[in-house]
Amino acid sequence: MQFLIAFVAIVGVLCAVDLVLSVGVIRRLREHSEALEALRRGPSVMAPAGSAVGPFTAVTTDGETVSDATLPETPTLVGVFSPGCPACAERLPSFVDAAKNHGGGRPAVLAVLAGREEDVAAERAALEPVARVVIESGGGGLTRALSVSGFPAFALVDASRRVLASGTAMEGLRT
Repeated sequence: MQFLIAFVAIVGVLCAVDLVLSVGVIRRLREHSEALEALRRGPSVMAPAGSAVGPFTAVTTDGETVSDATLPETPTLVGVFSPGCPACAERLPSFVDAAKNHGGGRPAVLAVLAGREEDVAAERAALEPVARVVIESGGGGLTRALSVSGFPAFALVDASRRVLASGTAMEGLRT
């Protein structure tokens, strides 16, 4: 009989240890899942979703003045690119495709080229048919208003200047 009691006690202790270890493993898996999700989203290079875009005024390559007060009712698709940026060159075609299919059309697409005009000529040519293009050198007002800290940066901004979504890839934005 004592053998049976000892056996049940050992099984009980083993079950308790297993339960504690399982809870620890589940907790670590949850932490790893959150870390992987953060890596998938990429680094934050622009104002995050829910934040407000600062005031700005800029002139497009067409001579049109755009500002935070003139954002259309349809969410504005925004892309910020820099010359000499391999990731920008890689993601420019997906931005152009998204801009072509964006519900608000060209007036609801804003592309910012952060560089000198002669350095961004190729990007400008690719973007002008589908977006209003602003060229800024030296960290202009639009990149400051969007809190851009890296390239490329993409966002959807509503008429009330709220960022609906932002990231470093177009896949994370719904247009």
